[in-house]
Amino acid sequence: MNAMSSQKGNTYLIVDLEATCTDAGEFPRHEMEIIEIGAVAVEGKALAQVGEFEAFVRPVRNPLLTEFCTRLTSITQAEVEAADPFPVVNDRFRAWVGGFASPVFCSWGNYDRNQFLQDCAHHRVPYPFPTDYHINIKARFAKRQGIGKSVGMKKALQLAGLPLEGTHHRGIDDARNMVRLMPYIFGQARLGRQKS
Repeated sequence: MNAMSSQKGNTYLIVDLEATCTDAGEFPRHEMEIIEIGAVAVEGKALAQVGEFEAFVRPVRNPLLTEFCTRLTSITQAEVEAADPFPVVNDRFRAWVGGFASPVFCSWGNYDRNQFLQDCAHHRVPYPFPTDYHINIKARFAKRQGIGKSVGMKKALQLAGLPLEGTHHRGIDDARNMVRLMPYIFGQARLGRQKS
């Protein structure tokens, strides 16, 4: 985790969460808990990277990860058991967010925002961002590039001719990949002719 001094203007905080999950109904969706926060901060017209945050989180409602969750995310039981619980990690994340001028929460879709709201409510801790303003960069990518419907991050990378880097469904790696798509979301980059 590191944060660099903020500059004037908005800072886009590209955030990706991983959470407890199941494909066999072991627990309801409203009991999913964050197990990883991955975030990358970018600033200015050049969308220059100015910081990163990455932390595992120990779940308390369903402390044992399902086999599906471990297979999907590659996050192990040992990693979450060694981690701090959400209130502690959230405090560290809030401090990191607070190090930037006018931070704007961005994520691929609305899931990450909703999961933060759910975990903050359950643990009765403050929402980590200074306002509830959130940019769904999945929808913005589709609109900006005129592709009609929204697509997953992996498909967006393919459309942009960019290889997926790191491990898909790992918070920090997915956040870093989203940063690579930022020129197509907030900049002037345009997709070439692609098959959909």
